[in-house]
Amino acid sequence: MFTIGDFARYGRVSARMLRHYDAIGLLRPDRTDPATGYRFYGAAQLARLNRVIALKDLGFTLQQVRAILDEQVGPEELRGMLRLRRAELEEAMRAAAARLTQVEARLRSIESEGSMSVDDVVVKNVAAVRVAELTGTAVGYEPEDITPVIGPLYDRLFPLLGEAGVAPSGPGIAHYEDAPEGGGAVVVHAGVTVSAPVGPLGDTGITVVELPPFEAATVVHRGSMDGVLPTSQTLARWIDANGYRSAGYAREISLECPEDRDQWVTELQEPVVRV
Repeated sequence: MFTIGDFARYGRVSARMLRHYDAIGLLRPDRTDPATGYRFYGAAQLARLNRVIALKDLGFTLQQVRAILDEQVGPEELRGMLRLRRAELEEAMRAAAARLTQVEARLRSIESEGSMSVDDVVVKNVAAVRVAELTGTAVGYEPEDITPVIGPLYDRLFPLLGEAGVAPSGPGIAHYEDAPEGGGAVVVHAGVTVSAPVGPLGDTGITVVELPPFEAATVVHRGSMDGVLPTSQTLARWIDANGYRSAGYAREISLECPEDRDQWVTELQEPVVRV
């Protein structure tokens, strides 16, 4: 038998919590000394304590935990519930990390207002280029909307090109347009430069298209595209200050894309017209 202090230590909980569980009938001690009121627990009770903590961490109330345990949920069923909760927590962590990245990007934009150099912005004529691409739709143009769409498209694109026997002949090129349904949705085109004939590429779902030439204001962004906001806003300020008007979404040319996304190098090519 263990004293409440020892049992709390083995269970990695507080003695105060054990007293509360006793009071609500969730985990009663094996024996209570009638003279002193001291509580004593058996080693076998650690199994119930583990289930209580696991279910509580799943988000169940203590009343719900007691009801579940009284129905004697088995280890496999409990393990399944824990896996589901783990997946939910991992998704919440990914979403929180994405939001934090966007907050940091906004802060960098605010901190760099009026001080970010525009010397590297170059206006040039972009030649027509042929790309093999897969297409999807994002609910908006914010990085947190684009990234979950464009990432899987590129993950599929290159293996499918390999199966079709088509090798890239140049950099990746992502381009965007407003979705027909409106409401802020954006059509995402994830492509790579190829020399294959224009048209559908067999039954792969890939389409080879020729993107037309255009005049572009360009700038190089270094780092993950999740943090592109300061670079794109620098480009926007340059366009506004130099007698141009944007004529559409910027193309994204992948100059370097190692596994470490923070080491990516991407050229933004925004179509412009003189005003």
